[in-house]
Amino acid sequence: MVQGSGGGFGRRSLLRGAAAGSGVLALPALTCGAPAQARSGRPGADWGVQVGDVTTSSGLVWVRSDRPARMLVQTAATESFRNARTWHGPVIGAGTDFTGVTPLHGLPSGEQIHYRVVLADPDDPRRSGEPVTGTFRTAPERVRDGVRFHWSGDLAGQGWGINPDRGGYRIYEDMRRRDPDFFLCSGDNIYADNPIPERVTLPDGRIWRNVTTEEKAKVAETLAEFRGAFRYNLLDENLRRFNAQVPTITQWDDHEVHNNWYPGQLLDDDRYTVKDADVLSARSLRAFGEYFPIRTLRADGGGRVYRVVRHGPLLDVFVLDMRRYRNANSPGRQTDDPQGILGAEQLRWLKRELSRSRAVWKVIASDMPLGLVVPDGKTDFEAVAQGDPGAPLGRELQLAELLRHIKHRRITGTVWLTTDVHYTSAQHYAPERAAFKDFEPFWEFVSGPLNAGGFQALKLDGTFGPAQPFIKAPDRANTSPAESPQNFGEIDIDGGSGELTVRLRQEGGEVLFSKVLQPGQVGQ
Repeated sequence: MVQGSGGGFGRRSLLRGAAAGSGVLALPALTCGAPAQARSGRPGADWGVQVGDVTTSSGLVWVRSDRPARMLVQTAATESFRNARTWHGPVIGAGTDFTGVTPLHGLPSGEQIHYRVVLADPDDPRRSGEPVTGTFRTAPERVRDGVRFHWSGDLAGQGWGINPDRGGYRIYEDMRRRDPDFFLCSGDNIYADNPIPERVTLPDGRIWRNVTTEEKAKVAETLAEFRGAFRYNLLDENLRRFNAQVPTITQWDDHEVHNNWYPGQLLDDDRYTVKDADVLSARSLRAFGEYFPIRTLRADGGGRVYRVVRHGPLLDVFVLDMRRYRNANSPGRQTDDPQGILGAEQLRWLKRELSRSRAVWKVIASDMPLGLVVPDGKTDFEAVAQGDPGAPLGRELQLAELLRHIKHRRITGTVWLTTDVHYTSAQHYAPERAAFKDFEPFWEFVSGPLNAGGFQALKLDGTFGPAQPFIKAPDRANTSPAESPQNFGEIDIDGGSGELTVRLRQEGGEVLFSKVLQPGQVGQ
């Protein structure tokens, strides 16, 4: 949602913002293709490893090589890798920006899996690089095994990038130390429309310094520039260490392409030579699929972002895509709006999968908030709400249909999680306060940003009766991470009672707000 900082910056030398000898960030040697001078001629995986969309018996292992390579993965129950199982992955090359994914299946449930990735010369398997290791837990099959996960979003936004003086993206280290089962990233993983400057002067005169790269010196338009934007975050040691320990469930939002974009849009932005949002979004989606292990996406840009990730009997995570199927942003006063923000097909899918779910809790991962009024210019609106507290209109009609379905199908345990607005809050929706009354009460929790500008609180739309028992937001626009603590949310599901506890935390781990929800209820 949040509009990024202004025009582009001149091209800069690679990693200019990283002070030599600072000792703060260990940065990999950056290469966009096969380098002229190979390190002993063996493939390297300096960008780390990550695992995505983990279930009770499966997961996807990701790596990026510095040259063409065969990807091999070994898994074992212990760090010694005794009795390891070997998985033969793909040959990876320039067609996927030297990224590759190997699916794992038949894994034991509820167990710690140790894995290591080896990259070998495709023409000579004896020439292999140093193994890169990681670990993750598969989802439990037993109800009594609890679940903990974190969520947040909004990374490297508004020109606030990797600052070596602060230790980089240190919020990832805060989350890693809490050892969650997985991390839900709710979108704006990159800011393709926000260049990263070498330095920014803060209001108090301090200097914010950024690690910079050539690709992040301008807005992303080409596939290479989008790939470079996704690579940028992996320069951060905290994130690479986090990725090696915590699996991810990743979705996208507007800044993967351009602020507030929608299908069919022609950009009114002088920084761009490519104005067609559909062209830009296709390039971004391809890079997105290359740089995150997502079960329903292919590295060639095919497939879809929306999906359900089943995390054992306690939890199903329904990942939405409120960007690719929406109609144009507008004043939102339509009395009939079948396309809405999800598109008709995605809405049918969500209703069907919610009805089929037997999990105790159904977390709906929404890349946009429901009742917060998110403007797009002077007359249009970006999210669901449009500020009219009366009966549902525009995109609110889809939400009303979904909430009615949840009520009448007696679907229990629904909780909405989102980011997007660059502050943290909790909203409770109830029919007795609402203009639309055919639904059961529910909660929506907002967190973020991870490393981006903080913004002021938005107004609430009364159509679905929101109350806001907690909010923490800056009092001015685009406060830096040095001025406004960054935020993440935490969910704990108790395996004994089935209770779900939400904690809204800020950088450093401090709990700002908590709420305990009871299982087995249609409304909360």
